[in-house]
Amino acid sequence: MTKLVDYYFSPMSPWTYLGHARFEHIASKAGADVQVKPVDFGRIFSVSGGLPLAKRAPQRQAYRLVELQRWRDHLRVPLTLHPKFFPVDTTPAALLIIATTAKEGQEKAFKLTGALLRAVWSEERNLAEVETLKTIVKEQGLSEDLIARAQSPEAKAGYDSLTQEATDRQVFGAPTYVYKDELFWGQDRLEFLERALAR
Repeated sequence: MTKLVDYYFSPMSPWTYLGHARFEHIASKAGADVQVKPVDFGRIFSVSGGLPLAKRAPQRQAYRLVELQRWRDHLRVPLTLHPKFFPVDTTPAALLIIATTAKEGQEKAFKLTGALLRAVWSEERNLAEVETLKTIVKEQGLSEDLIARAQSPEAKAGYDSLTQEATDRQVFGAPTYVYKDELFWGQDRLEFLERALAR
């Protein structure tokens, strides 16, 4: 029986970025398939009690930076604490991932997701710019027509559907991994996901 993990995230989440490579390794080791599901956390926050970063209390914002630095150093992952293009509208990037899933499959969409996360947190590139997305698509060896496909009504409907699905499943933060209807929120819960996959 195939093990299936649903992967809910935002393309600009630093926590998703910090966990992405480890999640890939864990899923591969367990023989699990990953369903890549970018969602609109702006909409999810409005019903889950979450707040966008700029609206959080100063002490929470300050501690977030401490934790990012701790995890960056612990994992030895290149991460810029104050990237040049953050926050930005990640709708274009999310739609691109959805279009890639539809045309190229989950595996390539997963690899593209990793490239987009690196673009924000390691390479300081602007995910809101079409030219940046075109370049990343080319770097990943994907078809340039994915840029146009990302603007299709089908991709936009898919984004809405995934966001509603995440809301219905009680997802409230990024990244969230769901296995057998059990939620694992945060890259710091990957060890628990790994144990669940091993059972």
